[in-house]
Amino acid sequence: MEIHEIKQALTHFKKQRDELSRLLDVETLKQSIENLEAKTYDNAFWDDHKNAQKTIKTLKALKKRLFSYEQFADQIENIELALELLEIGEEASDIETIIKETSKQLETFETMLFLSEDYDTLDAIVEFHPGAGGTESQDWALMLYRMFKRYAEKKGFTFEIIDYQDASEAGLKSATISIKGEFAYGLLKAENGVHRLVRISPFDASGRRHTSFAAVNVVPQIDDTIEIEINDSDLKIDTYRSSGAGGQSVNTTDSAVRITHKPSGIVVTCQNERSQIQNREQALTILKGKLYQKELERKHETLNELKTSDANAFGSQIRSYVMHPYNMVKDHRTNHETSQVETVLDGDLDPFIHAFFKWRMQAAKS
Repeated sequence: MEIHEIKQALTHFKKQRDELSRLLDVETLKQSIENLEAKTYDNAFWDDHKNAQKTIKTLKALKKRLFSYEQFADQIENIELALELLEIGEEASDIETIIKETSKQLETFETMLFLSEDYDTLDAIVEFHPGAGGTESQDWALMLYRMFKRYAEKKGFTFEIIDYQDASEAGLKSATISIKGEFAYGLLKAENGVHRLVRISPFDASGRRHTSFAAVNVVPQIDDTIEIEINDSDLKIDTYRSSGAGGQSVNTTDSAVRITHKPSGIVVTCQNERSQIQNREQALTILKGKLYQKELERKHETLNELKTSDANAFGSQIRSYVMHPYNMVKDHRTNHETSQVETVLDGDLDPFIHAFFKWRMQAAKS
């Protein structure tokens, strides 16, 4: 790497550091961390367990944001040091690697900065629903299910099946999963919407090209720090036999639960747990998340960004995955694209998630 290229990269990183420092307000952030830490030292801190948990979660999120900024700033100093060595004729090993790592840290920090809404720290509930198209769409829904599973594994998140219904021929009829980890919902809300696949169908003997659609619905998994009141009289609760899912480790006893929230028409099912009581609690958690999301959508003008389109078909997609006649994944909101379709389907979603947050920030400014 030439010295002038290193200088250009360094100038870019410094400009971004100063801009992000201003947006983050580092000194105020440090003071907020100190104030919250002081609260935890109070002997009566854990008397109010719910508020204590909320404070700890907020403190953890602020510390992570500060750590990401400081890590980025430290890398800039490493580049400056390496540049000084090169300018006096000394060797500076791995300078290209350091610059690549710094670019990645910049993206990570920018994404962290965008995760500022109070529900972003929550875990995520993700639902998969095939669109029109029978086996084609059902197989595509299964591919998306695997994509999210790989993403969770790459991030070190916990992946749990809540409900899984096999399709009759291939793929899945519907599935609901829980992804638990730091900012899981905040990150995955970028994937909320209809996903479109174009490929040569493995189910078509004539080898024709098919277009398939599947909806991904992402809602926050409500914890004890957020109160959502639900009247028992508003619920219709049915129990039935779990169907199992061919190796998905789903229980097959009469413990599955379906809850219908009559005022909103929201229906939630859960069959993963061993007892009706556990499945009922899990289903209520998901229902609370959906009701909470509806309330957030009502309060925010960004309703169309947060809500999955009702039309699970052509023209409603947020992203297209094209595997024939060329390879491309393109997000129709941000215009971010890549030719590495298999890499994306293997769970490499961070570039698209980062582009989504930058797009939202630019939209908010305009």
